Amino acid sequence: MSLSSPIPLVLDFPWLQTADDNLLVPDRNSPVGSLLASYGWYIVLSCVLLFVVFQKLSTRLRAARQRQLDGAAAAAEPDDVVKRQEALAAARLRMQEELNAQVERHKEKLRQLEEEKRRRKIEMWDSMQEGRSYKGNTRKPQEEDRTPEPSTSSTLPKRKSDKKPLRGSGKYPKPLP
Repeated sequence: MSLSSPIPLVLDFPWLQTADDNLLVPDRNSPVGSLLASYGWYIVLSCVLLFVVFQKLSTRLRAARQRQLDGAAAAAEPDDVVKRQEALAAARLRMQEELNAQVERHKEKLRQLEEEKRRRKIEMWDSMQEGRSYKGNTRKPQEEDRTPEPSTSSTLPKRKSDKKPLRGSGKYPKPLP
């Protein structure tokens, strides 16, 4: 035997043999062909799903690695940490001062209301001592400017109508003759 003549290599792939010489369509009688015929769409969809999941996971892993590297870099620089903590403390102090100012304004309002209530009680007591009606004196200045309008309702009691009732005084109507 000489090395120059090649030995013919015959490989038999039954799923590639078709009647119309189409090498891409597998034979349905072969195990691979029947598998693709029965579950082909499921295989395609699962491959697409695996691809999408792989892409999502790879982006998340990259982001996690980046955060880890950034965290290590931030922890490595103590000056930045100190500046961040000082800024946080200053923000908390500003917020506390605003809250204290709001509390003081609220307390001042409450004091003014209590003073007004105490002043009204004193006026009521003084008017009662003088024999006047205390309710009339405690009106607010806005109410004093208004003039009382005359009452439109009549002071006379309503009279009964002179009409006769449709039915008699008895319980049942009178029979017709």
